[in-house]
Amino acid sequence: MDCLKQLPNEVARPRYERSRVTPGIAHIGVGGFHRAHQAMYLDDLMNAGRALDWGIVGIGVMPGDKRMQAALAEQDHLYTLVVKHPDGQREPRVIGSIIDYLFAPDDPEAVIECLADSAIRIVSLTVTEGGYNLHAVTGAFDLDHPDIRHDLHHPQRSVTTFGLVTEALARRRARGVAPFTLMSCDNIQGNGEVCKSAFVTFATARDPELGAWIAQHVAFPNAMVDRITPVTTEADIVELAERFGISDAWPVVCEPFTQWVVEEHFGCGRPPLEEVGVQVVEDVIPFELMKLRLLNASHQALTYFGYLAGYRYAHEVCRDPLFVDFLLAYMRHEGAPTLAPVPGIDIPRYCQTLIERFANPEIKDTLARLCAESSDRIPKWLVPVIREQLDAGGEIRLSAAVVASWARYAEGVDEQGVPIDVVDRLKTTLVPLARSQREQPTAFIENRALFGDLADDPRFRQAYLDALESLHRDGARGTLEALMARSG
Repeated sequence: MDCLKQLPNEVARPRYERSRVTPGIAHIGVGGFHRAHQAMYLDDLMNAGRALDWGIVGIGVMPGDKRMQAALAEQDHLYTLVVKHPDGQREPRVIGSIIDYLFAPDDPEAVIECLADSAIRIVSLTVTEGGYNLHAVTGAFDLDHPDIRHDLHHPQRSVTTFGLVTEALARRRARGVAPFTLMSCDNIQGNGEVCKSAFVTFATARDPELGAWIAQHVAFPNAMVDRITPVTTEADIVELAERFGISDAWPVVCEPFTQWVVEEHFGCGRPPLEEVGVQVVEDVIPFELMKLRLLNASHQALTYFGYLAGYRYAHEVCRDPLFVDFLLAYMRHEGAPTLAPVPGIDIPRYCQTLIERFANPEIKDTLARLCAESSDRIPKWLVPVIREQLDAGGEIRLSAAVVASWARYAEGVDEQGVPIDVVDRLKTTLVPLARSQREQPTAFIENRALFGDLADDPRFRQAYLDALESLHRDGARGTLEALMARSG
């Protein structure tokens, strides 16, 4: 490959002949996380001389994916993964496991036929928490979405992931080809089950017999994935060129830590993932709840308070002792009590490791990124903690304060009066609610589409109102100081 020949000698690269790699996986939603995680694990296997028949075909469905297609095509679908160590060390490596990329809006038929090919045995997804088209409270699939209605009536010209995948499964069924495994790699509790519910509901609306066939014959393994992968910046691209002599249109940067736990539930085989450190288990739920309620919920706990207090990066927040005390108190006293024992994991040590990971100054994970799309995150990661703690009579003050910090952030102006760019698919609903809460303090949590009946619980409501009043009166830092004083 010409791109590989141009690499500096000291940069790690594929040790296998890429011309021998054939497709086995189609991945929908090729972004930074997929390339720092699943694609890296496959590259590890290929470097060991294994899994050469499990090459990845990337698939873009969203309009913005066109840029990724162009960037990868110019580089023989190679890209650089840069691990950023806390001491400033950089560890660049070129990944070769992605061998093609299809952009569905340009040619949906090509995508459908790729998925229908018997060579594809796994279709994996990173489409974000909001990509499953589910109601935040009921969990029901939204069949009334205009794009979903389009795909139900025009399956061969599908514009959604659901339409493309379902049409491919319909063709495999008609041709007598075994169905592929559908594997979600998104941060959703029971992501395999959520994925199954969404696709079966869509397929059933299109054809009840097809829906029943998918429910019976398609495997949907649950998985837990973990690696902090911030958005690639122009500075990352420049540094890679100047420091290592690598010209890469879209490299990926990430932390050293990585984890993947996946359920042993595949219908058409799988790569030997356990050979490169993947935990293949019978039950993923304890691992995924640990990650969602400790890591993901803690990101929400630090981000709004941190932003309002004037910080702009996660590592800045996690080098402030007040914020560290708050995060550890949430994890120990509210998040962790909702967890069952996790095989092989020391939870207190895991909590401390999270703080160390968040504090890595080289990652420069922006609070703006962590604050985005909160309506897809808080209801899935933090609200379940609150509900379980309420049911058990446990502590919820810190969780309620996190919800209040989101509500305060959603007002769209910080403590110095500077506008905040609220990024959320429900922005037009949330910002007006947040701005009305100085006159109607419970307005934000009375949004039952996000919080259900949580506002009706007197203990949660009072804890939330106390925190919101403090945020308006004393600011983020003053609120945390008061919370920690009570905890002490």
